[in-house]
Amino acid sequence: MKSFRTSLYFFPLLFVLFIPLLAIAEEEEEANIADILITTSKTHLLLFSTIKNSFTPEMLEGVRNGIPITFDFFIELDEVNNNWPDTTLVEITIRHTLKYNQLKEEYQVTLQERDNKTITTDSIDEAMDLMAELNGLRIINRSELTPDASYALQVKAKLAEKTLPMNMHYIVPFISLWDFETDWRTIEFRY
Repeated sequence: MKSFRTSLYFFPLLFVLFIPLLAIAEEEEEANIADILITTSKTHLLLFSTIKNSFTPEMLEGVRNGIPITFDFFIELDEVNNNWPDTTLVEITIRHTLKYNQLKEEYQVTLQERDNKTITTDSIDEAMDLMAELNGLRIINRSELTPDASYALQVKAKLAEKTLPMNMHYIVPFISLWDFETDWRTIEFRY
């Protein structure tokens, strides 16, 4: 009789302890903006950033079968004003597109911030890195920034919804399982 009572208390306790672990594991697998770095060149404010956990095995299989993937990065720079609404200085949308050439067995990544330059590689890992990174994106000319002012830079990424041609979404319904959108990440800084 004691073992039955012990198990009655043990299982709910185990359940209460196990559920938070599942939530933590699920959070770690969600796409998110990470490794944000803001710096300057001689002329511009520059952004470096990465999306973590942005590819699923289904997405990679879709790419190998000829379905292109497009990531959109949304960037906003605001000047923070005390006791007054913030002023938006810049709103940028940057697009990265990944395609697979089955005949040549190579991946093609088109980067909008590099004047739509297409980089070709035979490595899926290199292609995924190129897709998920913003490297030295010019945000604003330094001459447009006020010295010692406060600024907030926000970054968000989203898998573009219309990556299939025409009405192929109705023929390939599993594409909706690929959907991801990160939360806004905000970095506040003084120039």
